[in-house]
Amino acid sequence: MNFTSTHQIMPEGNVRLDDIEPSSVGPFEGKKEAREFTAEMTQEIGELQYRQFVEGKQGLLIVLQAPDAAGKDGLIRKVLGQMNPQGCRTYPFKAPTRKELDHDFLWRVHHCTPARGHVSIFNRSHYEDVLIVRVEDLVPQAVWSERYEIINSFEKNLKASGTTILKFYLHISKEEQLSRFRKRLENPQKHWKLNVADYTVRERWDEYREAYEDVFQKCNHADAPWYIIPADNKWYRDAAVAEIVRDTLREMNPQTPPVEVDLDEIRSYYQQEVNKLPR
Repeated sequence: MNFTSTHQIMPEGNVRLDDIEPSSVGPFEGKKEAREFTAEMTQEIGELQYRQFVEGKQGLLIVLQAPDAAGKDGLIRKVLGQMNPQGCRTYPFKAPTRKELDHDFLWRVHHCTPARGHVSIFNRSHYEDVLIVRVEDLVPQAVWSERYEIINSFEKNLKASGTTILKFYLHISKEEQLSRFRKRLENPQKHWKLNVADYTVRERWDEYREAYEDVFQKCNHADAPWYIIPADNKWYRDAAVAEIVRDTLREMNPQTPPVEVDLDEIRSYYQQEVNKLPR
């Protein structure tokens, strides 16, 4: 498989979401094959992330953006949640608090970026400040239109400081979104997710599409590439993201620290302790 080249947006490329099929199945014959592939990927992700954690030199930031019900939570749970929580944390960015609004729009984001050796997963992100604020007219155009370059500088600074950045847009169709809303209604265990705004925002579907397309054009650079992941089939979404994360960690090539003790001395101490055990 090579989901990286399939789904990565090339720098300076123009993207029309209507031209990208959200229900792709890729090379898989069905969900069973895709899930087996994802399991292989997540196992290697765990091993690589362990090395990244103990190496303590590189950070990884994973940004997830999507319409409601596209599966950010499911992706985190099934794929990214397999990482060791010692070195991985998820940050959900909801409506900013009063305190957060009293600072610049990146203030609440910056302290959530990963330390060296750690992974940060953003469930929504700093891109809300050129998406929802634009479509819902929360700030003037003169304000949000300047944020693209600020975001680019922010991400380039993270890259220069040792953080690798992956940005995923989970591409779901309007029909599939409504189908998932119906399943939420039918499942009492998911009633807590119900929100009238999920339906009213559908009236601005095209406006959000346009806002995302501007993001893909203006904030897609080699230091922080965007990947558009077909997400109507959850199993395909998981497989594609899993391989891209696995490949990225491979490229980061984290190494366990060099041995700084005398192994013969340690073996001698170990054998002494073994000899003390009752026989």
